[in-house]
Amino acid sequence: MTTPIIGQELLTANDLLRLSSKGVKGELVRGVFHELMSTSGEHSEVAAALAGEIRSYVRPRRLGRVSTSDGGVRLERDPDTVREMDVGYYSAETLPLDVRVRGSYYEVAPDLVAEIVSPNDQPRQVADRVAMWHSYGVPLVWAVYPALRTVAAHPLGRTAVILGEDDVLDGGAAIPGFQCLVRDILDP
Repeated sequence: MTTPIIGQELLTANDLLRLSSKGVKGELVRGVFHELMSTSGEHSEVAAALAGEIRSYVRPRRLGRVSTSDGGVRLERDPDTVREMDVGYYSAETLPLDVRVRGSYYEVAPDLVAEIVSPNDQPRQVADRVAMWHSYGVPLVWAVYPALRTVAAHPLGRTAVILGEDDVLDGGAAIPGFQCLVRDILDP
């Protein structure tokens, strides 16, 4: 976690929205801005494939909604923490379908987060990201490793399960009944 530099002005979620409108991509961690870099085409395609698989399952059943990395979630206030996930799922119970999020961030943590792991990501960074989402109560985090053709499913409070490309990825308690082959998200 980054400690603010003495004299550094802490930003708010509204400040982050203004920066975003100017093309500056980043997150806030307790008011401290952290720039995010663009990802690879593969990263983007895998995230889109996964979001599509989830959305095609949940939308006709009215189970919830799916968000991608441009949709930040405010996890703390004063100072603000706003984080992004590559793919997020919010059940209709967590975020009712009639609630519209317009011009602001989500105000509740998702039920499922998927992080697409880039080749330059270090194992500690991935573990920290999973732990961070769990600390905000996210029940299921998927770490998707395109280069290794695996997904590590991290249920809150339980041991991670590593799935290969021929295995079935399921939504567990976060998205009951959801299933897809790992290969289907890795070969968009």
